[in-house]
Amino acid sequence: MSGRDEDLDLAVRLLAGTPTHEGRDPLLIRQWALVASEFGSRMTPPALPVRVVERDGGLAAGLLARYRSRPPVVEIYVDTVDRAERLIAERGWRHWFPEGSVRAAALAHEQAHGWLHHAHVRAEFKRALGHTALRLGRRRLYAHVAGADELAAHAYARATCGLGRSPLLLTEALGAAVSCESEK
Repeated sequence: MSGRDEDLDLAVRLLAGTPTHEGRDPLLIRQWALVASEFGSRMTPPALPVRVVERDGGLAAGLLARYRSRPPVVEIYVDTVDRAERLIAERGWRHWFPEGSVRAAALAHEQAHGWLHHAHVRAEFKRALGHTALRLGRRRLYAHVAGADELAAHAYARATCGLGRSPLLLTEALGAAVSCESEK
């Protein structure tokens, strides 16, 4: 199985585990995961300056980075970035995630979230996903697919940073490692 296939399987698991998707057709969830990932990898947001604030406390809160739209700011949690870098070394994943790529991917991921906030991008994303909320004749109102924006942001970060695997893999592994460490 290729890294792309494994990343798609991770994306499917993320969507399938989202509470609003229980009972949905697994093929539909897989299609949404594929479309969201492809959409994210093709996104071309403008390089707008955004204020970056470094903080501690991300491990306790379960955060690597966070985008806030008002005012536009990206919060990077340096304790989580440091733990993620150590995890990459521990797992032997440096060929997928080069030194310093965690911070770069976190910034790209949050830039993608900022871009997905724009009405025209959000509308294009909903159309691509094709989840219809309401149909009146030929007119359709497309609905939000919970979790799809996360997949698009991870795919954007992977493509932008030239990573060998989706940051979703690292996010999942980091969550498991931190959970195990807190239980000790």
